[in-house]
Amino acid sequence: MRTMILLLLLFAGSGHVFAKVNKKVEEAVRGSFPTVNHIEARELVLEKDQIAQIQQDAKAAVKPTTYRYYALKHDDQTVGYGILIARKVRTKKAVVLYAFDRNGTLKFTEIMAFGEPPEFKPNHAWMGQFSNKEASAPLKMGSDIPTISGATLSARMVSDGARIARALLKIIRKKH
Repeated sequence: MRTMILLLLLFAGSGHVFAKVNKKVEEAVRGSFPTVNHIEARELVLEKDQIAQIQQDAKAAVKPTTYRYYALKHDDQTVGYGILIARKVRTKKAVVLYAFDRNGTLKFTEIMAFGEPPEFKPNHAWMGQFSNKEASAPLKMGSDIPTISGATLSARMVSDGARIARALLKIIRKKH
């Protein structure tokens, strides 16, 4: 029930809701971006050509056309970006935060909400494989990212989401 409430809060859209989400994002960001003193919540609405480009770059389907992302700032300088990706695992959604530095290095990946049974949730050791992955890393499950026995769909969701987030980052960086 708690996970469902968090998912509803993530997609509801009021400023009060985003303040709560920012608090959780802020907590997740602190380890990899200790100098961040301001997080700006933003929204990206994709156009058809952008969707096609992301699908081509990520080699994964792009379902929603609107994404929540965060500019991670130290004073007025952007030091990184956090991108939330919500995807269906089996029958329920999971929300994952992918955080990148200004150079496109994937600093960390954090599961913010997970609707499936806990035994399908990837553990911290497996999620740690996404830490400090260079912008050129394939992030492909089965090649540079191993699968998880019993949680293959969750692992695929996280690795596909990482490639989608990296493709979204290209668009976000062009905007700023």
